[in-house]
Amino acid sequence: MTRNGTASCRIVTSLLFLVAPVHAEAPRALQPADYARAEQFMPYRTAPLVMNLAENVTWLPGGKLWYLTRTNSGESFVLVDPRRHTKQPAFDQARLAAALSASAATKYEAAHLPFRTFDLSADDTVVSFDSASKHWTCELPRDRCSESAKRKIEESVSPDRARVAFVRNYNLWVRDVSSGRETPLTTDGVKDFGYATDDSGPGHADSAIVLWSPDSQRLATFQADQRGVGDMYLVRGKAGHPELKSWKFAMAGDGVIPTIRRVIIDVESAKVVTLAIPPDLRRASSCHDLHCGDNELVDSQWSPDSRHLAFISTSREHKHVTLREADATTGAVRGVLEESVRSFYDTDISSSYKDAVNWRYLPESGEVIWFSERDNWAHLYLYDLRTGKLRHQITRGDWNVVELLRVDERRRVLYLSGVGREAGRDPYFVHLYKVGFDGKGLSLLTPEDATHEVSMAPSGEYFVDRYSRPDVPPVAVLRDRSGRLVSTLEKGDISPLLSIGWKPPVPVTVKARDGVTDLYGLVFRPTSFDPGKKYPIVDFIYPGPQLGSVGSRHFTASRGDRQSLAELGFVVVAFDGMGTPLRSKAFHDTYYGNMRDNTLPDQVAAIRQLAERHPWIDLDRVGIYGHSGGGYATAAAMFDYPNVFKVGVAESGNHDQRGYADDWGEKYIGLLERKPDGSSNYDSQGNETVAGNLKGHLLLMHGTLDDNVPPYLTLLVADALIQANKDFDLLLLPNQQHDYEGQADNYATRRRWDYFVRYLLGAEPPREYQLHRPAGNASPTDWEWW
Repeated sequence: MTRNGTASCRIVTSLLFLVAPVHAEAPRALQPADYARAEQFMPYRTAPLVMNLAENVTWLPGGKLWYLTRTNSGESFVLVDPRRHTKQPAFDQARLAAALSASAATKYEAAHLPFRTFDLSADDTVVSFDSASKHWTCELPRDRCSESAKRKIEESVSPDRARVAFVRNYNLWVRDVSSGRETPLTTDGVKDFGYATDDSGPGHADSAIVLWSPDSQRLATFQADQRGVGDMYLVRGKAGHPELKSWKFAMAGDGVIPTIRRVIIDVESAKVVTLAIPPDLRRASSCHDLHCGDNELVDSQWSPDSRHLAFISTSREHKHVTLREADATTGAVRGVLEESVRSFYDTDISSSYKDAVNWRYLPESGEVIWFSERDNWAHLYLYDLRTGKLRHQITRGDWNVVELLRVDERRRVLYLSGVGREAGRDPYFVHLYKVGFDGKGLSLLTPEDATHEVSMAPSGEYFVDRYSRPDVPPVAVLRDRSGRLVSTLEKGDISPLLSIGWKPPVPVTVKARDGVTDLYGLVFRPTSFDPGKKYPIVDFIYPGPQLGSVGSRHFTASRGDRQSLAELGFVVVAFDGMGTPLRSKAFHDTYYGNMRDNTLPDQVAAIRQLAERHPWIDLDRVGIYGHSGGGYATAAAMFDYPNVFKVGVAESGNHDQRGYADDWGEKYIGLLERKPDGSSNYDSQGNETVAGNLKGHLLLMHGTLDDNVPPYLTLLVADALIQANKDFDLLLLPNQQHDYEGQADNYATRRRWDYFVRYLLGAEPPREYQLHRPAGNASPTDWEWW
């Protein structure tokens, strides 16, 4: 452009600014009505305003499916028969409500039944469900409901539903469902060396972690050796003597960490076969611990004939994995294949899909489908089961396989979800594909430019596709295996949401710290947004490495309290920085070995770019908040970038990986290595080491019974701030765990809002505003933090 042209542009720009001057809003005291307005956009308020969704999609053994939907009249359960192309009520809800009311001596309404999932008999006449502490069976033809004991979540049901496995006194037992007879399968389990439990580390539990064989005759499980592992202690406060809680909690660098002795148990004879390998480390190739979902081992798979078991052994730092095959009768084990990586290996690429186990053991065809990021992208590979040699790569290209949903061995076809393949679309949008075992015929089955959530029928004949975008409500359709549209089930209706003034977040793209890589995020603005004003900006952060700040790209009326906070007079942003999943392996590994990076260089770059684009962003008033890893990142932002971030709220942060679970830090940093002077490669990553850099306002929060991230990690930072003579605020939530609940959650949310209003907005918040979160999970859709 010529010099004259440039001058003309400047004159026009100046005139535009004269027409729409940008100014900071004068500080004022906020009123309870302002907070009440903000609360209207909390998930528990917005979720009931989204109608005609297809929730809890469940396929039935006979090929039908049911789902739950909500209209202005209430909730309805819908039964769909794909073959007959019919859609009708799953059962007579009025009749069931009357029968249940009579049996339970409590009044229930047809449109508001006390359950959201159920089992249906083959003839569609008997409905079974859990409600409160009871299990109910309602026989509709007889207008009768009967109650029984609710199955404990710690129990695991066999495929034929004839037996239930559970743990008692460190041993594994089974109960015959019909007779109630209980039988011990092991007798040598003792404290710290018990069967089928994972009661150490974050989220410790006594669930029966087993994998039933397809014929229901065998159980694959382990004896967990925690002898010599260090303890974690927490104290439950109460009147009188406090209650000490303790459990095994291995930390990075510990000389002794939990191991597992893998076993296979014959249920009829109670014979325990120990697999002929040394004890494995308590690691997993998928999920943070050995289990997820319904108490199942996710690192193991049975052969269809129940005679062999395949499983993955993972090294302590997750750099080396071995696929092995065991003989269920003799316990003999042979190695099948191995893979070593520079950073860490996973069988999926994001804990958003933590039930995704993307390898398949196919003994009938003598093959293994293997998952690897060896070419910088997550893809599938076909191996020979007998020789362990690679036959060929199945999927390829600059995109990622997210989840291997179905393997059709007869047709030699795979069904999988993936991200980043469709040009011109958000690379986080999930689509469904099918491809041959030979890698040929890759085809897109979900064409809409949106993110897709798929539920496939067990037969593979049909699937339900629910697709949406952060700013576009969901549509649920039924498709056949070729992707052909069979019928539209539901179209999301957000008109009630729009009637309260709701507006969707704005998707944005910026450049990362390198000035080249695209980053994707969402911007939340007040519904009364005025481009002529200056707004403080607040960054919601979760740094990963297993998740990002934005989370799923599906439609959700609220994402935690992002919109609510914006409503108080802020621009709130969330960006998935480098080091988070679902992009390339190099992208994911950006800060491997240095978790204090926390994507913060990308967060700063994103905020500065937004401020350059939009004069209504006030770069002198920047805040940040997050929970767990986000709490760690928030404090790091306040210490490492004190001239950028002026106000921070750090909740339940794992501020020093030396005091957190071994399986976490050692996976994303590497093994703790001691130097001759006694220091280690972990030392500089603790937030307490730089707490003296604090300049702004920092609020630290933690629950005192947090058994995931110990509260002592926040106290380390608090002590360092005290030693540095720094002003800060500390809120300990008595007897709260990692996720705050009830009034404590209300209180923490309100205190977070108050903190930003007072110190970033420069206004006085209303005194002791009370949030009105409803009790229970009356409307759980959209309650997720992301």
